[in-house]
Amino acid sequence: MAVTIRDVARTAGVHVSTVSRTFSAPHLVNPETRVRVLAVAEELGYRPNRAARALTTGRTGNLGLIVADIANPFFPPLIKSAQAHARERDYHVFVADTDEDPRVEEELIRTFAKQVDGLLLCSPRLSGRAIDRLNVEIPFVVVNRQVKGLSTVLMDVAQGARSAVEHLLRLGHRRIALLAGPSSSWNSSAIEEAAASAALAGGAELAVLGPNPPTEQGGELAAAEVLRSGATGVLAYNDLIAIGLIEALDELGVAVPGQLSVVGFDDIMPARVISPKLTTVAMPTVAAGRAAVDALLRLVESPATGTTRTTLDTSLVVRASTAAAPSPAVARPR
Repeated sequence: MAVTIRDVARTAGVHVSTVSRTFSAPHLVNPETRVRVLAVAEELGYRPNRAARALTTGRTGNLGLIVADIANPFFPPLIKSAQAHARERDYHVFVADTDEDPRVEEELIRTFAKQVDGLLLCSPRLSGRAIDRLNVEIPFVVVNRQVKGLSTVLMDVAQGARSAVEHLLRLGHRRIALLAGPSSSWNSSAIEEAAASAALAGGAELAVLGPNPPTEQGGELAAAEVLRSGATGVLAYNDLIAIGLIEALDELGVAVPGQLSVVGFDDIMPARVISPKLTTVAMPTVAAGRAAVDALLRLVESPATGTTRTTLDTSLVVRASTAAAPSPAVARPR
């Protein structure tokens, strides 16, 4: 015989309405009581009826998560973290990929708006005006982009870019190339601004090359332009571009880091196994996934609380792809 909400209430020693709130509005239940009810529900094997809850609360118990490119290793840790944290709050997460296309992004938002209680937009490519327009239909939390008037979770890429450029400066690099990301990327603009400021403060020249596709192929295609720039150090928009660049330089006979130092952004798993292992700015993707779910559920469950902004620290991880700037006598293949 199926376990009912009344069975849970009787065993936990609480009213049926308390059990209901534990699953539909946990923030309204005393933490100790909530833990006891959840423990009893788990022990008895009780699972709330989502359809009934939706009729009662007007909410589906589902969240949407839209990412720019699910094939990019940057996103899976964030997705897994968000899904796990949402499950702890008795929500499910539906994931979709825009393939860096703002038109697909808008279609997905409109589709999700009918099926979920709120949306996490990770590195969105839509214009700010389009995001404002669509936010009327469903609550948003934006990750990796600052949008005025919306709840945001940011990873401090400006801090990371400064750390990366300062690292290259300490190694003696005075001409640095920045391989920019997509023109629609807020992160790319923030990285460029911070990198330019750090280079200027350190007496170095920064050459901005791009925009570039945020892929290994983007890095491969940029290799010739990097060599023409005369840079001895490179900061890439992300690790995929950096990895593609290193692979292309190897084919051209250019030694990394002997002739050219390379720094990435994200600290994805391949950055730790490529040869040479990549110096990169680590992004707190797991923490960002949890923070984004918390921010979205505040909007869903208590809309009057207003918007929030969370900024998470980044950190430079120094590995083998950076070294002292080569002397002018060290020639590079043309």
